Amino acid sequence: MWLKEARFIFLPKRILEEKLRRILEEDLGQGDITNTITIPKNSFVEAEIIVKEEGVVAGIEEALILCESLDLQAQPLVVDGSQIKTKTAILTITGDGRTLLSVERTLLNILSRMSGIATSTRNLVNKVRKTGFKGRVACTRKVAPGFSYFDKKAVFLGEGDTHRLHLDDLVLVKDNHIKIVGSLKKVMKKIRETASFSKKIEVEVTSIEEACEAAKATCDIIMMDNFSSEEVAETVSLLRNEGVRDNILLEASGGITEKNILEYAATGVDILSIGEITHSVKTLDMSLEIIKARKPKTS
Repeated sequence: MWLKEARFIFLPKRILEEKLRRILEEDLGQGDITNTITIPKNSFVEAEIIVKEEGVVAGIEEALILCESLDLQAQPLVVDGSQIKTKTAILTITGDGRTLLSVERTLLNILSRMSGIATSTRNLVNKVRKTGFKGRVACTRKVAPGFSYFDKKAVFLGEGDTHRLHLDDLVLVKDNHIKIVGSLKKVMKKIRETASFSKKIEVEVTSIEEACEAAKATCDIIMMDNFSSEEVAETVSLLRNEGVRDNILLEASGGITEKNILEYAATGVDILSIGEITHSVKTLDMSLEIIKARKPKTS
């Protein structure tokens, strides 16, 4: 599948390495006191990371880069985006025992969180696809602080839409912008006069009336915030009758869950945004198991 080989977005390897090392440094503090006391210097170990439940793997690339930066030799047994069965080994690691045990939790945190997000995303995408609905499953910016890149990449590997990666991705007008400026008309005038042609304009609305106003303002995307599925369906129908439906992307956001996603998908909306994909992550259960250990030779 093409997605397994595709890159999320390109980041130079050293930049990605820096992101990963900052996560590790936060956990290490001044050093791993337990390892220092119990593990002899220059001990050599072989280990596997094993996933204990079925799901979608994500974070392999990050694990490899982090291991390489610490002089650990890691060998992937699967590729990012793979659907795997329970008790599957996804990575082998060899190298210094102290180093491996010090990085163990960071590796597992990254892999289990990213894999959990990818798994949840893939499940939702498949649920919508099986019904024949066309709505794209997207996440939101409700990600863990400092973990945005990894959370968003995991959504991508789960075949979901990443939505905005950063605030500069598109112009997104919310109710507070309108309250401060005075009206949507004034906001749109400012945007048209200033924003680059390369930026799409999305307007968040909280009522069917506001959706019609946004459509008349010729925005590119309308986000229906906290609409019921019935209100979304009514808005889609109204905009179609007005002859503007095909010119605008319609996004439903707020209150969408695994339980009701098909109700929203059935409305014909283009985008189904779900915050819980990243803000309420169920991690994929996995562990690092030492397979072999060799103590250093003493003279």
